[in-house]
Order: sequence, then structure tokens, then C-alpha cells
Amino acid sequence: MSTPTQDLADAGVSIWLDDLSRQRITTGNLQELIETRNVVGVTTNPTIFQGAISAGVGYEEAIAAQASAGATADDAIFALTTTDVRDACDIFRPIYDATDGIDGRVSIEVSPDLAHDTAATVAEAKKLHAAVDRPNVLIKIPATKAGLPAITEVIAAGISVNVTLIFSLERYAAVIDAYLAGLEQARSADVELSTIHSVASFFVSRVDTEVDKRLAAIGTDDALALKGLAGIANARLAYELFEQRFADKRAQDLVSAGANLQRPLWASTGVKDPALPDTLYVTELVAPGTVNTMPEKTLQATFDHGVIAGDTVTGTYAASHQVFDDLAAAGVDLEDVTQLLEDEGVDKFIASWHELQQTVATALDAAAENDR
Repeated sequence: MSTPTQDLADAGVSIWLDDLSRQRITTGNLQELIETRNVVGVTTNPTIFQGAISAGVGYEEAIAAQASAGATADDAIFALTTTDVRDACDIFRPIYDATDGIDGRVSIEVSPDLAHDTAATVAEAKKLHAAVDRPNVLIKIPATKAGLPAITEVIAAGISVNVTLIFSLERYAAVIDAYLAGLEQARSADVELSTIHSVASFFVSRVDTEVDKRLAAIGTDDALALKGLAGIANARLAYELFEQRFADKRAQDLVSAGANLQRPLWASTGVKDPALPDTLYVTELVAPGTVNTMPEKTLQATFDHGVIAGDTVTGTYAASHQVFDDLAAAGVDLEDVTQLLEDEGVDKFIASWHELQQTVATALDAAAENDR
């Protein structure tokens, strides 16, 4: 019998879990989600690792070993996270092989402290790629202004990239340019283009959270009627841009040479507003060749009661442009919204990263004390 997650997969959407921990790996939970929930990939970020490692479960021995070796907190974090990602890559390897590298992917992010430093981002991306040492790893690089040239350089080196923290259509267009430029440089260096993959992670629910707050402050009937519409319209217009840009001559020349499309990925798909359906950012963003990376709560809600009615994106572009026009008429500055969200996104990941550094430093001290 078909399930909503199977229906979603059949509609061309790859389901990736937005979570990873050593406990998920060692208990078989990750394998179970692959087998029962159609999960074909995993994404991580500093907040996810902060939650996993601060919980402590499954990391005690590894932290003790790091303490015995005299590791710093940053060294220990690098070792712990790359080990988790490597082990997850091994679990997903059969899917990677079966899909010719499209799915079976596990993402790991460069330190958010480097979000505004191009050279340091490139160096960290290469270091993470070498440490994980698996063909199905994706290195996450934020779509900040400093991140864009880093994306190009890392792609040019033949490393697959998950571009994260995309909020605006303008920045998404620049991300596509960065990817295509990287492919062109890779081709010039005789790097095999078919081995390079990329996804562009467009954040959804955070757009609604900020826009709806502004609409509530405006308070008119016209403004309030637009609540809950911005995030989906933004993502749908991103898909329109994806279709347009990858159909043009520049992209098609690269595809003809063996390059892969950079797939749109819907991130931040957990619904924050209890007044909205908990599967909203899944059922309303069904389109072929996309990825939806879900927190487990959203994944289970989709499996339980998601209604997948085929493609809900193609053909909605005029209505989505109208939502943007109506938001502007109501007094919402979307450019200001998306820049604020990018800044906040980087800051939140930096805060999580610093919390993780403190958590691991404390655990290393405790483990070293126990050794004495």
C-alpha cells in the first residue's frame, strides 16, 4: 500500500532528514527511516550538532579519546562531526550508487564563523571533504556575499556543494551563477563534470515567520489576508527561476558536457505557526527534481496525514508574483526581510557553534579530570 512519503518520492521529491546524531546511526534509527519513510539523504548544521552532542548520548567514549589525545574543542568537534557524517554516508551509499549520485547524500557545514571569509571557507570546505572522504558527502556553504566566490572555487575543485541560507530570488540567481562558473572552471581544468553535484537550499518557514510578523503589525484586513503566503510564493518563484536559468544556453552547454542540474532544496520546512497545517511546506512545494529536507516531526506528520496531490508548483507562478505585488502594496519590504533573515541565520548558527564549542570544551575537561 502506498504511503504519503512514497507518493512524494513518486512525484519527484527527494526526502532528506534534517537531523543527524550518533544515536540515530548506532541504534539503526536512520536505516529504519530509509526503509519506512523514504528518506534518501541527510542534512546537518551547527544547531543540529549542538543538540546531538550536548545531549551526550553516544559521544562519551569518543570525547574521552579526544581528551586523552589532548585535543582542543575545535579539533574534537571536527573529529566527532566528520565521523558521524562519514558513518551516515556509508549507510546511504547504496542509495547513492542506485541513483548515480543524485541522492544518498549527507551534508556537513563549514564553520559559520567563516561565513564572511571566502578564503577560509574554501580551505575549510576542502578540509571537510578530505576528512569525510566519501563521494556522497555534500559540503554546505552559506549563500552570503563572501560565500558566492567560495562556492565557485569549491565546485571548480570537483567538490559537491549544498548551498545553504538562501532567502531571496536575487541571491538565488547569484548562487546559480556561482555554480555555473564553478562548472565552467572545472571543465577547463578537465574535471569530470558528472561527478559534481549541488543543491540550492531555499529557506521557507522563516520567510513566513518574519513577513507574518510585519503583516500583523500593519494590521489591515488586506495585510492579514496575506499571512502564511509569502514563504510558499517565494519558493515557487525560486523554482520558476530554476527552470528558466537551467534551460538557457549557458547551462545547457554544461549539461551537454555531462554536468548535473543544481536541484532546488526546500529547507526550514517545519511549520512554526500552529494556525497553519503542519505539512504545508511539503504538500504545497511538490515539484519534480526537488529536495525537501524535513525535521523528523514534519517527516512523521507527512507520513501520517500528508496529502500529496502531484505537482503543486508548476503553473502557480502568476499567482505567486501576485502575492509579491500584494505584499509590496501592503507595505512589506521583501528585500529588507530576506537580508534580515540571512543575517539572523548566520548569527544563529554562529551562536549554536559557540555553544557547541563550550559544551565540548566542558566535556573534554571532565573527561581529562576523570583520567587523572
